[in-house]
Amino acid sequence: MRLLNSPGFLLIATGSLLGLTFPLGKQGSLAGIHPVVWAFLFSFGASTALLLFRVARKQPLLLTIRNCKFYCVAALISLVLPNILTYSVIPVLGSGFTGLLFTLSPLFTLAISAIWQVRMPNKLGLIGITLGFIGAVIVSLTRGEVDNPASIGLLLAGICIPLSLALGNVYRTMAWPVGAQPIELAIGMNLASSTMLLLIILVLPNASLPGGLESIKITALFTVVICSMMVAVHSRLQYVGGPTYLSQIGYVAAGVALFIGMLFFKEKYSWITWIGAMCILLGAGVSMKAQKMNSKS
Repeated sequence: MRLLNSPGFLLIATGSLLGLTFPLGKQGSLAGIHPVVWAFLFSFGASTALLLFRVARKQPLLLTIRNCKFYCVAALISLVLPNILTYSVIPVLGSGFTGLLFTLSPLFTLAISAIWQVRMPNKLGLIGITLGFIGAVIVSLTRGEVDNPASIGLLLAGICIPLSLALGNVYRTMAWPVGAQPIELAIGMNLASSTMLLLIILVLPNASLPGGLESIKITALFTVVICSMMVAVHSRLQYVGGPTYLSQIGYVAAGVALFIGMLFFKEKYSWITWIGAMCILLGAGVSMKAQKMNSKS
């Protein structure tokens, strides 16, 4: 299928599906679902659906020691931590504001890559990082929705989401198993993530399964479908478009989350938030330009 080889289509599809997970997560929080339980639904639903599809096609999942180490470390920093944080802050920060935080991930990735000397940014890249940082500071000052400002602690937790995702991006680049397929690693990561989250649920006194998911069966089922599709197209985008295209999904997701948040959840953000958002997007655009220049040189 031609569309599955189009980076542009895959970018819009992946970002849009990711953006839908934020308002769905807010619906889960409004229904009283514990953030860890909702994060478990995300990983377990996606990994189970995709694993069954892979088994049906007689494609086994490689469980070598190196691959299992990759699954566990990548799952912890790319899925477990950011998903728990995401569904914890959405009730106060709002689905749109939380989605906006994801636009910082490429900027953090570039900064961490420079620190670890995985990929040194050029002057244009440094300008992009600076613009994005200024935008992040401006957005942080507004602290979420106009009528429901968040505490500094909750805001810092929100900032840790793109930071954790950025660490995951750099780790996957450095530790990617030789010859591994993106969809295979995505399934392994989500299986490892769901296992870790299940252990957390068993330990936490105020979390259990099904944990209220039965009260919103349709929403839960829709979430599993959306997450499964997102993981599948995300892995395809990584294969077809490479890291430059992949890093831009947060921008599409932020736009979708902001629109749905305002339309269906009546979320309101100040004009300062929008100025900060424009600075972040400008910084991200400059960073993408710098990455393309580096890839051509």
